[in-house]
Amino acid sequence: MDGLGRVDPGTLREAIERDPESVALVSVMWANNEVGTVQPVAELASVAAEYGVPLHTDAVQAVGAEPVDFAASGVSALTVSGHKLGGPVGAGALVVARGLIPVPVLHGGGQERDIRSGSLSTPLLRGLATAVDLAAAEREEHVKHLTALRDELEERVRAAVPDVVVNGDPDGRLPGISHLSFPGCEGDALLMLLDAKGISCSTGSACSAGVAQPSHVLLAMGADPDTALSSLRLSLGRASTPEDVAALAEAIGPAVERARAARAKRRR
Repeated sequence: MDGLGRVDPGTLREAIERDPESVALVSVMWANNEVGTVQPVAELASVAAEYGVPLHTDAVQAVGAEPVDFAASGVSALTVSGHKLGGPVGAGALVVARGLIPVPVLHGGGQERDIRSGSLSTPLLRGLATAVDLAAAEREEHVKHLTALRDELEERVRAAVPDVVVNGDPDGRLPGISHLSFPGCEGDALLMLLDAKGISCSTGSACSAGVAQPSHVLLAMGADPDTALSSLRLSLGRASTPEDVAALAEAIGPAVERARAARAKRRR
């Protein structure tokens, strides 16, 4: 992964070339769920195909925000989940290319081309299909709406905190994600300060035994641990409004000031 969060096709080729016989599957997110960078899926699939390796892509974040074309991408398998599209929680789909025969996890009845046995919930699947249809049909308008809000959000945050760093690929990232690093802050402190103002966000970092860990995504992108700990992930959706952006813009400056002061005091 490079500094923009992009998986380079050349790097993938080098990784497979080291021992092609040991590679059973390549799996890559269509778009990173933390920094929003859209991956060159078709190029990666082409590299994998050179060695006869199937490529799976997790398109959960991308469907409805990017033009996802399974056939044109050249991937062997793709997954999507309803809850990211406004569909029902607990419904998802695995799209598998013809000729690919995955090993089933559940054996028995032989449903779904022997991939998964067991009865499925028709209402959930109907809801998922409807959500996917609407997401595809409304994608352009939805992306335009989110992009405008995200750009305004980042402009106003930059005005309040001039040294903020926007992470991800500026020329290829999801419209509904803004991943920001605030030098001199800790993301957890900002999260709590913003939560007190009714603003929900996340640090994008994992926690172990109650101790915050640096974002593994930013570390993989080459960020230092302090930067990886200073970041917030802000997401926008269909219900987001300019008023939401204004509320964040008003709260972020004072929150950063308090977080920096608290960190500096602890380090004395």
